[in-house]
Amino acid sequence: MSVLPTLCTLGNLVCGFAAILYASEDADFVGPWGWSGLTCAGVLIFLGMALDAVDGSIARLMHSMSELGGQLDSLADVVTFGAAPAYMMLQLLRRDLSVDIGPTIIGPEADDALGKVVWAVAVVYVCCAALRLARFNVETGSTVERSDSFRGLPSPGAAGAVTSLILVHQHLLAGRLGDDVPAAFARGTALGLPFVTLLAAFAMVSSIPYAHVTNRYLSGSRSFAYVVRIVVVVALLMWFPQETLAVLFTAYIIAGPLGALRRRRGGAPPPDNLGP
Repeated sequence: MSVLPTLCTLGNLVCGFAAILYASEDADFVGPWGWSGLTCAGVLIFLGMALDAVDGSIARLMHSMSELGGQLDSLADVVTFGAAPAYMMLQLLRRDLSVDIGPTIIGPEADDALGKVVWAVAVVYVCCAALRLARFNVETGSTVERSDSFRGLPSPGAAGAVTSLILVHQHLLAGRLGDDVPAAFARGTALGLPFVTLLAAFAMVSSIPYAHVTNRYLSGSRSFAYVVRIVVVVALLMWFPQETLAVLFTAYIIAGPLGALRRRRGGAPPPDNLGP
């Protein structure tokens, strides 16, 4: 049982690697349940997120926490929450914007300025994810302290925002809108994704406090009304999973800067128990 946390961490790593594999499939690829390659990749990212959320809890229950496990967790997160979402964003833009121009519109060798900008956004996102995780390891060290806030956007939150928007994009194209989707809509929504990716990248390396969702909202005793609100969110996730995930993660990214601005205007100090 002591190796179970390590297996969860390695499972997270495998999910990230498999997400990159599925994202590299052609646009006409059809996976299980009729999913596109990007949809399969997005589901794997969220599966890796679930494994990342439980490996630390299992390690604490098994009293098997170690420095090796912490370093391994960060290495897995660089792949699953850093490289994989950035590659998915590049693939989505390549498919929606390279129909008439060619497959090399996205990349450092592209003649188009937009292609170079999108490539640069992906590179910045991967670098910021690596810096975020390295800073977390340095600031955490060997101590394990409970905190209700993170310093900077956690990498799973950034990956969740980028991935959930890709899932909504694929869902609208394949399900709700189908073949009747206007080309302008598909390209317009795809062009908004690099902006969100860049915002998430800068938020990861910032000092803006972000709520620790599990410690702040899902632990401890709560009122009956609070439990009802959680049930409503879970129901929305069951009925409209893609849309609900996109709204939740986008709101989470925006909540950090808005909260910091509100505290600055009110003269309130940052949270006392701010974690790494």
